[in-house]
Amino acid sequence: MPNNPLGRLARRREATPVRAANQTSRTPRYGVVTKSRRRGRAERPARQPGFLARVVNGWWNRLISAVFGGTFSEQTEQYLAHQTKRDYVCNTIGQAAWGMLFPALTMVATWLVGAEQAGLFSMAFTVGTLLLFLANYGVRTYQVSDLDDMRSFLDYQVNRFITCAAMLVVGWLWCQVRGYDATMFAICMGVLVFRAVDGLADVYEGRLQQKDKLYLAGLSQAARCVLGLVAFSVILFLTRSLPAASLAMAAGGVASLVLLTVPLAYFETERSLPASVRGVRELFVECFPLFLALFLYNLIDSVPKFAMEGALSYDNQLYYNAMYFPAHSILMMAGFIYKPQLVRLARIWDDPEKHRRFDLLVLAMVGVIALITAGMALVMGTVGIPLMGLMYGLDFEQFRGLVYVMVATGGVCACIDFLYQIVTVLRAQGEVSRLYLIAFAFSVPVSLLLVNFAGLSGAVVGALVSMAILLTLLVMEYAAIRRRMSRGY
Repeated sequence: MPNNPLGRLARRREATPVRAANQTSRTPRYGVVTKSRRRGRAERPARQPGFLARVVNGWWNRLISAVFGGTFSEQTEQYLAHQTKRDYVCNTIGQAAWGMLFPALTMVATWLVGAEQAGLFSMAFTVGTLLLFLANYGVRTYQVSDLDDMRSFLDYQVNRFITCAAMLVVGWLWCQVRGYDATMFAICMGVLVFRAVDGLADVYEGRLQQKDKLYLAGLSQAARCVLGLVAFSVILFLTRSLPAASLAMAAGGVASLVLLTVPLAYFETERSLPASVRGVRELFVECFPLFLALFLYNLIDSVPKFAMEGALSYDNQLYYNAMYFPAHSILMMAGFIYKPQLVRLARIWDDPEKHRRFDLLVLAMVGVIALITAGMALVMGTVGIPLMGLMYGLDFEQFRGLVYVMVATGGVCACIDFLYQIVTVLRAQGEVSRLYLIAFAFSVPVSLLLVNFAGLSGAVVGALVSMAILLTLLVMEYAAIRRRMSRGY
């Protein structure tokens, strides 16, 4: 049937749609479909924040919610316990950051203000590290091996607040007795506040380790060290003032304690039982042998440095501490291996049928320390000494023989620290304090004589002799303790 002419006319009168002025043509050009630039922007997915930004934002929101809600101890735990792999990795990161902090600070100080000023800072850090043992009071190992919560967490906290306050008072008195000028006094007080924060944070990180969340304690420790280093470096770069940089480092430590360490311990562990005067008093009594042993150990370690302060220029402090870093690295590497296992060792010792296995683990760890020491000697003999010169901008080739002596000292110190931890697990700490007193009595005249006779070389040799005496005494005492326990005494 032919088309109706009237129908065609009606269709011609229909309105032809007009394209909007801002609408671009969708006609394919050369066979390619084009999209408008504006439409492309609208469909682009929003950029997501990175992993670190998400973690920080999440933590900040959690912290603010707890602060305004007043529910610090009632927060739901978000991180799992019994994460062995994370424990090793994060504890290694934290211990490495803690061990690297002092060398990194001295390197920054050497680059920016010279060897003499860096030696001054090294001496202040030596005092702060010695008094850190007063703040810690030897409680950390006792705390993490308290598997049955015989002491409340608040008991541990009150104990630590008292010891940290005592540390600051003793540090202030030391500066007055030594007659330090305003510059050295400000440097010392900045370092002491940072170390006091270190000691206070240790009780909260110990709580996390006690509840088998060591990886969180390692991250907390690493954050504190990194923040302290960054604050110190930035302020020293801007001002070239060691007192200002030391105080900035202290401020960074306080910030990490308040914003991360304390909330983390409260969020991720159950609420503590109330504190008691009896519990705090018994902690002081029971841990006094641990404190005395640790304090005397570090005092023995520091005697050569104090002997040099009166007889040699401050740049010798820098050389000594720089050479001590490989020795301290041995101590750290050994700690990476056995410190995450302290809770497990305590459980093994609690089973009388596994005491022989416990002894074998002790011997195996001593063998591991010997291998680490040999490996460090090999590294220092090849690339280590030139690398030290590059890091500090100083010539260490002249001290090659002394570096080897320091490496041997590091192996001896690692064995001493490990045996101390084992004695604490055995709860026989009161029986070894006299050994530290004997070793200290030997170390003072030995170091003074050798430093006055041979200078820096005498200080290095004196450190090895003093530590070797202490290790010999500890090995003999450990063997005696195990014989008595095997006989049921």
